Amino acid sequence: MTASTPQIPLIDLGDGRAIPQLGFGTYQVPPADTEKVVSDALEAGYRHLDTAQMYGNEDGVGRAIAASGIPRDELWITTKLNNSFHEAAAARDSAERSLEALGGRIDLFLVHWPLAMHNDVARVWEAMEGIRADYPVDSIGVSNFTPAHLARLSEAGLSTPTVNQVESNPYFVNDEVRAACADRGIAVEAWSPLAQGAVFGDPQLTALAEQVDRSVSQVVLRWVLQRGDIVFPKSSSPERMRQNLDVFDFELNDEQMASISALHNGTRSGPDPDTFDWRG
Repeated sequence: MTASTPQIPLIDLGDGRAIPQLGFGTYQVPPADTEKVVSDALEAGYRHLDTAQMYGNEDGVGRAIAASGIPRDELWITTKLNNSFHEAAAARDSAERSLEALGGRIDLFLVHWPLAMHNDVARVWEAMEGIRADYPVDSIGVSNFTPAHLARLSEAGLSTPTVNQVESNPYFVNDEVRAACADRGIAVEAWSPLAQGAVFGDPQLTALAEQVDRSVSQVVLRWVLQRGDIVFPKSSSPERMRQNLDVFDFELNDEQMASISALHNGTRSGPDPDTFDWRG
């Protein structure tokens, strides 16, 4: 990590490991651009990278890691099981491909979507438990799981996911899911924190950013962090990458935090986990 890069806080997970609270996301980074973009992110000081089989860019992430010269123990790499591979054998095959692409080790492997087409999410979670036991996959978790999905894992007598990666931003705070995760000791990762860019045109957020002399992006990321969630913004601009890391030397007060949360209107930026069935 460069001398000018702040120390990123760690969030303790239920399996005894600790994850960097802020990382770099690669959603919608084109495969052809991924190695360059991720290399720039590593140069900027990011050590936590989030990718997915669905994104089609694991190979580029792996090449950037290999070229960086950064010791593997200084990195945290997350990827996610594609929707087509929920059956046990397919899940294991896909894990092997991801491990090969990402240099032989995965810090965190997530079920990307619960999928409404499946009657029982416990089946795919059993497959994930087997992958953790048999491969160099250190932690497992879920993404887009609702309280009902989490309850089903518990009812089946299965292990508790370490994290649940869910949509959370000022317009969709997702506090019901966050509360269910807190009750179960599951860390929350917030995807789409900037609401696919919608926050940048918000006059209230713009005014607040001017008040604290920060960018809108920095203010929203700070809100996510102070809520205790993990977050991984994405940018192809090295300058913006560095700016998004520069969020640990200021705090929002209670009134400012509440004003951002009050923007909630129930508008999702992505699909509803209760209906999403895309296999890919």
